[in-house]
Amino acid sequence: MDKTIFIKICAFYNLAFFVFHLFFWKLLDWKNELAKLKPINGGVMQILNLRLIYIFLLVSVACFFFADELASTQLGKFLLLGFFLFWFGRLIEQFIFLRIKSRVLTILTVAFIAGVILHLLPLIL
Repeated sequence: MDKTIFIKICAFYNLAFFVFHLFFWKLLDWKNELAKLKPINGGVMQILNLRLIYIFLLVSVACFFFADELASTQLGKFLLLGFFLFWFGRLIEQFIFLRIKSRVLTILTVAFIAGVILHLLPLIL
């Protein structure tokens, strides 16, 4: 099967997380919740989220417009490995830092498992 199909699916996957993270302020009620933190911690949370938004968009654009290069060059394969490790690490961190039982976290865990698999497929095919 053509690796670039999976790479383009990864583009849409990362784009979905780009959009999801744009809504964190509202979804997580950060106006009120971050006010409970020290200003530095609230600021760091928002900065980290903005950088993740940027990374998700960058990865999405790379996967969509440079799928052939990602599939066929050493640099491309290295980047694909990095994308896979990002999502694998995020999955592991889900269990370390979010030991809360909730439907939303279960759905996110399944989404992260899907992300790990999606980003692994172009590497092993």
